[in-house]
Amino acid sequence: MSLSENKARLRWACRRGMLELDILFMPFVDEAFDDLSDKQKATFERLLECEDPELFAWFMGHEICKDAELNDMVQHILNRVKKS
Repeated sequence: MSLSENKARLRWACRRGMLELDILFMPFVDEAFDDLSDKQKATFERLLECEDPELFAWFMGHEICKDAELNDMVQHILNRVKKS
């Protein structure tokens, strides 16, 4: 069973060791995850498998993720935050 099939497990996976990441991931899962395509959902799940220091660097703009799909998801989440 993938995380997207179980919202409680997905929310748990979004809880990170860094508050900055929690603030990005938790509202995204609650408010936008269901609107993603199946491919985007799988990419988001893959993003959650990354280490917190990598995620922090990508989301804060210190580094660019070399994986194009993951980078697109990072940008998707950031663009959503900017619109809020």
